Amino acid sequence: MSLFDKFKKIFSNDSKLQKEVDLYEKGLEKTRNNFLSKLNLLSNKYKKITDEYFEELEEILIMADIGVNTVIDFIDRLKMRVKKENIVNVEDLKEIIVDEMFIIYVNDEIIVNKINYNPNGPTIILFVGVNGVGKTTTIGKMAYKILKENKRVLLVAGDTFRAGAIEQLREWGNRLNVEVVFRENSDPASVVYDGIEKAKKENYDVVLIDTAGRLQNKTNLMEELRKINKVIGNLIPDAPHETLLVIDATTGQNGISQAKSFKEITNVTGIVLTKLDGTAKGGIVLAIKETVGIPVKYVGLGEKEEDLQVFDIEKYIYSLFKGIVNK
Repeated sequence: MSLFDKFKKIFSNDSKLQKEVDLYEKGLEKTRNNFLSKLNLLSNKYKKITDEYFEELEEILIMADIGVNTVIDFIDRLKMRVKKENIVNVEDLKEIIVDEMFIIYVNDEIIVNKINYNPNGPTIILFVGVNGVGKTTTIGKMAYKILKENKRVLLVAGDTFRAGAIEQLREWGNRLNVEVVFRENSDPASVVYDGIEKAKKENYDVVLIDTAGRLQNKTNLMEELRKINKVIGNLIPDAPHETLLVIDATTGQNGISQAKSFKEITNVTGIVLTKLDGTAKGGIVLAIKETVGIPVKYVGLGEKEEDLQVFDIEKYIYSLFKGIVNK
């Protein structure tokens, strides 16, 4: 049984999983349609596997923003399996494409996409990312998810410079009936200090901290994040427990550049990829993992609160290739 068939069997036998898969399918619709149409045209053009077929497949994968190095490695693996298993028909290669796509992402690692909750006191989650990627909205959606787990959530407006950042976070606080710690025109580290002190005294479970995203002045941002991390670490040892980098999927390769820059500045533990439903190049999920070695922990698959989903490589691969395999 192929990996695709295994995924299909698992998802179809569990109504909760099927509902989550439906969100992935809807969110990846643009990418899948773009990818599927090109792959089907390629299958119609070539009935037998040739060097020309592999060259065109490579181009399709690169255009889906999967990343050049990942694609080259991927094509090499396909060629090896074609030779080893004596595959000559293009149709027979489709399931192997799915298998190898999954294997290349996992790369013999244990992929952890769960939040590292603190068993002793509040869990501190720091959000970083450039302005305009949907960082504040992501914090609101994350708060919504955590509240569903019956945890007490506190929001901290650590972006004290961007006009509207505090107000936007307060709107989410009002919508979710969650308190927001803020102080306009103040040092971000002092606001973070106030927020964590409040969380400790009032027994909050999770603290979600917004930060500024002025990547164009990397030195200032590095210093600011260093101060924030020092304040957090002094108040709660081993915190922050997560530093999540928010990237807009529609920015493509620019998002990968941001990931590289933020990895230099601070200890990023996971990536939140927003607006995945708004791009036809959803292969960026694979490119980010390969390029910076940081797992994607959450993906934004729509505008509703529930559309922020824990990233699951199996659901992603299944939704991406549905309609290509087992048509």
